Amino acid sequence: MKKNYDIAVFHGDGIGPEIMAPTVSLLRDLAQTSGYQLAFTDCAAGAAHYAETGDSLPNASMETARQSDAILLSAMGLPSVRYPDGTEISPQIDLRKALNLFAGVRPVRIFPGQKTPLNMPEGREVDFVLIRESTEGLFHTQGCGEVTENEARETLLITRETSELLFKFAFDLARTRKETGRSAGRVTCVDKANVFRAFAFFRELFDAEATRHPDLTSDHAYVDATALWFVQKPWDFDVLVTENMFGDILSDLGAGLMGGLGVAPSADIGLNHAVFQPCHGSAPDIAGQGIANPLAMILSGAMMLEWLGLRHDHAVMAADGVRLRTATEAVIAQGAVLTGDLGGSATTTEAATAVATALRES
Repeated sequence: MKKNYDIAVFHGDGIGPEIMAPTVSLLRDLAQTSGYQLAFTDCAAGAAHYAETGDSLPNASMETARQSDAILLSAMGLPSVRYPDGTEISPQIDLRKALNLFAGVRPVRIFPGQKTPLNMPEGREVDFVLIRESTEGLFHTQGCGEVTENEARETLLITRETSELLFKFAFDLARTRKETGRSAGRVTCVDKANVFRAFAFFRELFDAEATRHPDLTSDHAYVDATALWFVQKPWDFDVLVTENMFGDILSDLGAGLMGGLGVAPSADIGLNHAVFQPCHGSAPDIAGQGIANPLAMILSGAMMLEWLGLRHDHAVMAADGVRLRTATEAVIAQGAVLTGDLGGSATTTEAATAVATALRES
């Protein structure tokens, strides 16, 4: 069992460095208390770096990420800084493609005490995971689409190789959730197979993988109906798996169910690497004011600990990830120390300190 772990840290743009700092501090404290080591290496990247150097993701940073055990990435991009073709700077997408991080994991949880725009029935709890394919789909030609005076084209790509990896990941996650008592073990393929041949192909590959998991339940849903059911009955879902663009849209809807992007963590996972980052943007309008919400970044750090612990059979580290998530959720549920986006008036430091306090009390 490993005790030393190398973590590549991308501090990001805008509020990125402000929410990364307390997250790293919490992770350092947990590691020191529990007897393992996390070695954090800062990596240059992002829109501000591009504006200064003309390079959004230096080779040295990519190599550090490639050699690390896990990657922590804060909010990236600035609306005012763009590539010559008009698209925004997005090193996070470059990392996904370069490291083949095919599984974008977006957990959606609404627990007792958490504010939500939903009218939740008594006794209901929402706890599902949206898995978004993160390297292909409609993002395949990102930055390389064909544009003429009269028309524009982008190409959607779905491959057998990536889809089979994606679906295996989804069913394995559903089994883990079932074995730990978090769900009944159900995977839903979200597509638009009634209109597009590409999605009929996607569904066929899903069904083939489903036959290998007779102990789990599988079904299908069209993406438009799924968006409706996210609002009407999100407690019915367990694990959902979908194409890149559909997942991009549904993940923000899922964040809205939880009360906003400020409490929405994520991971992009491949066979050998994983990136953990908040779902929200860099919010340059509030950068430097000390009021950014660090909770999504902290929850992403908790996901990193759980993933590392499971990957390396390090039970204490995995348990620390659960403790950090539980402590953060306790702060959200109690509602006494929340930042402005969640209806409170706490500073970044105060919100992070409340999580540290909850950790000690646990």
